[in-house]
Amino acid sequence: ADRRRERQARTPRGAMSEGAYSFSLTTFSPSGKLVQIEYALNAVAAGSTSLGIRAKNGVVIATEKKPPTILIDETSLNKICMLTDSIGAVYSGMGPDFRVLIAKGRKAAQAYFRVYHEEIPVLQLVRELAMVMQEFTQSGGVRPFGISLLLAGFDHSGPHLYQIDPSGSFMAWKANAIGKNFVNAKSFLEKRFNDEMELEDAIHTALLTLKEGFDGLVDENNIEIGIVGDDKKFKVLTPAEIKDYLAEVD
Repeated sequence: ADRRRERQARTPRGAMSEGAYSFSLTTFSPSGKLVQIEYALNAVAAGSTSLGIRAKNGVVIATEKKPPTILIDETSLNKICMLTDSIGAVYSGMGPDFRVLIAKGRKAAQAYFRVYHEEIPVLQLVRELAMVMQEFTQSGGVRPFGISLLLAGFDHSGPHLYQIDPSGSFMAWKANAIGKNFVNAKSFLEKRFNDEMELEDAIHTALLTLKEGFDGLVDENNIEIGIVGDDKKFKVLTPAEIKDYLAEVD
């Protein structure tokens, strides 16, 4: 009892460590943080490197796709998914959370199409996904999504690249990287990017950026690339197509 009183005397009134708030999603710490969201961002930072580049006539998104063991069938690993004919997304963080958001995004896109008989604009879909992620930061009994998304699309106003974070915040980017090597990847993109870049150049830059921080040898089986051009058709490149692009940058 005496030792407890002594510790209380040494601790300023109202002062508690951040750790005391780390298990509550809905309680702010004294410094104004929701600590669980910071932990969710740590999960993103521990994920595979992903990046996106918005070119003048399209967008490319790319990611590392390294299976934990050679016994896994690589064709069963998909880190880039299509949401609509002209919109796709890639993630860093927890794969199961990505599947949930993709399902919700596709449902929102179809609901929009059913009412307006046209594809959902990129920004509208970004807002829908960001709203879902934000709701999971404000409810008891749930946790934040442990992923960040890079969403690429092409609509009536041109090409778009957005990042959506676990907090529900989103922002448009010209080029960006997320995941474990994002600092070096962003630095590399800052040196290489220019506003007049064409889609083909953006694909080459994406490959060079991934190679810069890749642990091992990059080949067509351990990276994944998705593109959307001014034809407004999002597609994931086949291993044969990636192999051709890798030959061009070597």
